[in-house]
Amino acid sequence: MDALVAQHLLNWLVLASIYTLLALGFSLLFGVLDVIHFSHGDVAMVAPFVALLAVQTVATVAAPMGAPAALLLAILVSMVAIGLLGVLLDWLVIRRFRNAPAMMALVATVALGTVIREMIRTFYPQGSNPKPFPAIASGSFTIGDFVVPAFSLIVIGVSVAMVVALFALLTHTPVGIRIRAVAEDRNIARLMAIRPNQIFAVTFFIASAVGATGAVFFVSHAGVVRFDFGVQLGLIGFSAAVIGGLGSMQGAILGALLIAGVDVFVQIAVPDGASYRLVFMFVLTILVLVLKPSGLLGKPVFEKV
Repeated sequence: MDALVAQHLLNWLVLASIYTLLALGFSLLFGVLDVIHFSHGDVAMVAPFVALLAVQTVATVAAPMGAPAALLLAILVSMVAIGLLGVLLDWLVIRRFRNAPAMMALVATVALGTVIREMIRTFYPQGSNPKPFPAIASGSFTIGDFVVPAFSLIVIGVSVAMVVALFALLTHTPVGIRIRAVAEDRNIARLMAIRPNQIFAVTFFIASAVGATGAVFFVSHAGVVRFDFGVQLGLIGFSAAVIGGLGSMQGAILGALLIAGVDVFVQIAVPDGASYRLVFMFVLTILVLVLKPSGLLGKPVFEKV
């Protein structure tokens, strides 16, 4: 029983780590741009497809180190590519709605997500069909009766390292100070010789690259990638960010822990729980919004009329 409980706890931490990477992107973009980027999940889900294409190309470079090194290099390439894709989409589409009503940006990013999914279906070889995705790591070790997969440790370790690095970037670097200044008041930031458009580009790159990492972990955990996975992953990441409080980095982590906890608990306790886990996740999201619309760690915003 102890080994079973430990296994469930490990599954919870793995899923929470993946969801955290997506939720952080939503909170970071909302905190800086004050825009809900609903196509964030679809942008992140391009990363596994880029990695599958890149792994064949980089295999010759990493051949002496073996297939795992080729996959790792392909994943790094996909992170950079998706970071640049996020910057490009901001320049092409999202920046047009920075001063527009929030509903316009919301509709535009929902439509953008649909465009991204259909482009994968159309231009990726057999894009409508599910694709097997290789495991990032194989092997495991045991602690008594408890089996610890190497993949789980990699997901948790990398996610924690990225979260720590992101917080360090935002609090202890000149770029982070400029990001927080623009998030606080972009007009005042301009007076301090900060160029908001440059900060927006940096923010999109960081959020998209972090989200790409979460998407790669998600499909490696599932063992398969599909063009429409971005919808599900985006909704989960957005729900986690909303539960914790949009714009709050700490809230994104808390929301991801709660969402992942519901995910694991439903699969354990509810008959055929895997089919209904999303229902329980979104019920939790609705309850939090009803009881505390700003999220658990979010700050209420008052508008003068």
